[in-house]
Amino acid sequence: MTEVPNWRTGASGHKFIASFSGGKDSTLALYKAMQTGEAVGLIVMLEDDGNRSRSHGLSPVLLQAQAASIDLPLFTAASSWADYEENFMRLLVNAKNQGAEALVTGDLDMPAHGCWHDKVTKNAGLKLGMPLWEMNHRDVVEEFIHLGFITIIVTVNVSLGMKEKDLGRVLTLDYVKELVARGIDPCGEGGEFHTAVIDGPIFNKPISVSKGEIIRNGEYAFLPLELVT
Repeated sequence: MTEVPNWRTGASGHKFIASFSGGKDSTLALYKAMQTGEAVGLIVMLEDDGNRSRSHGLSPVLLQAQAASIDLPLFTAASSWADYEENFMRLLVNAKNQGAEALVTGDLDMPAHGCWHDKVTKNAGLKLGMPLWEMNHRDVVEEFIHLGFITIIVTVNVSLGMKEKDLGRVLTLDYVKELVARGIDPCGEGGEFHTAVIDGPIFNKPISVSKGEIIRNGEYAFLPLELVT
């Protein structure tokens, strides 16, 4: 019988690098891992041109402000999907050379076997920690809110029940109820939406932002956030 991994506590007692999107799940996973391990940095993968992060579409300036408020260095790489794994591996090896013993991610629904993160961490000689693994999705987002984190909707897929008017909304308990009533996963695990975290218990100070003009690209709509200094 194949042993089932214990990824929820995989980073406990270790120095770790965290895969960071700037959104709620990776931030909550970072918070949880920091209760039992020592964070040494954040990994962020950028689009080919380096102008924004993959999936969440956050600017490097905003990501750097998040990292500075959390007081952790940022490890970034601009990458196409074709060379994503190669560049991600390079960042993992760099982090390991600087003391990291594990990688932490905010994934919830990874299969117990055949997980991509499991493969790359093993190849890099690191352990894998996924503190949110197999948690109930609503429990995850409600815990995030109860802890005092503040996050804004910055990307929506309008073909999956989200609307442009959702952009810029803060994730609250009432909004979670609304999303569930609309048939939307409150964690957005189906790609319905992405968020940007601007404050919380691991932030030294809130991230002040202004909202830019909505960008539309097919079924997606993005709300750029600009750092207010």
